[in-house]
Amino acid sequence: MTRDALTALESMTERQVGRWRDVLDAVAGMLPGGAARVLVEGCGHADAVAARLADHLTAAGRRRVRLRDGGRASEREPDAITIGAGPGERARTAGGWDVVIWLRTRRAPDADAENGADIVIDLNDTRWPVIRRVGPRLAGHDGWYVAESRAFFAPRAATWDARFGDDMPAYAAAVGEAAVRPGATVLDAGCGTGRALPALRAAAGPTGRVFAVDLTPEMLAVARTTGRAHHAALLVADARRLPFAAARFDAVFAAGLVQHLPDPATGLAELARVTRPGGELIIFHPSGRAALAARHGRALRPDEPLAKTRLEHLLTGAGWRLEHYDDAAHRFLALATRR
Repeated sequence: MTRDALTALESMTERQVGRWRDVLDAVAGMLPGGAARVLVEGCGHADAVAARLADHLTAAGRRRVRLRDGGRASEREPDAITIGAGPGERARTAGGWDVVIWLRTRRAPDADAENGADIVIDLNDTRWPVIRRVGPRLAGHDGWYVAESRAFFAPRAATWDARFGDDMPAYAAAVGEAAVRPGATVLDAGCGTGRALPALRAAAGPTGRVFAVDLTPEMLAVARTTGRAHHAALLVADARRLPFAAARFDAVFAAGLVQHLPDPATGLAELARVTRPGGELIIFHPSGRAALAARHGRALRPDEPLAKTRLEHLLTGAGWRLEHYDDAAHRFLALATRR
């Protein structure tokens, strides 16, 4: 492995070595059991990550063939994993690749290549890789989502408000526009550090009840230290599998949640399950889609979960009716009613 291409394991802490091991274990578990060809591309670390994956598979007892960058893939060998790396290999290799892994960094954004990958790994910090997306072809492997989401958000929790705390007025405005009624029972799904909780509590009033769930305990810890926990009952929970009875809530607030779910249709159906008929779903983000895409160096796509046509289709299939859609420059807000 090239030491100047990727931080050597020997220089990492035990936690960082463990993070790499967890990611490679997850990737290995997604690979076909027999012969397969795997391509690693994106940023300047493709060769080093491919070598690390090859070493990991070998240590786990998998036979493998290391395909050199620029070479041509051989025929599939029984029970062998062929690993390629670098730009141009997708087009150059006859017969295609069984699994394509894209390494995401801010230095080399390529939305088209990333969207065509089966596995996307955030490698902005080479000491702390995180799987950020697994494509539909590997949809049966959803066990990665909880661990990888926590791995991404937990290290960021302590500084989250310093980066995004000035968004709280936008949260309050969204709650006000949704017109959550006094006395309502409200859920904040994916509440993060609880930036919406003061506004939700004010809207529900003294006779209402507010619950908030997030997948990452460190995010909820920040909500407690800031005093926002006084506005709601906080629970560690997966928004796709909520610990609530059916028709429990009058309104559900979801900020920055839907677009991060591995299966938005399933997530929206779970939010519908816990919402009473006639209840409201508030989908919010403090940046509009165009501004958010520009921040991440990518172009808008019509198949994104928050694109109007796609979102309306997802909502309808999950038991919602889209009532309002506003993708402004300064914020995103969609309101839906439980049918």
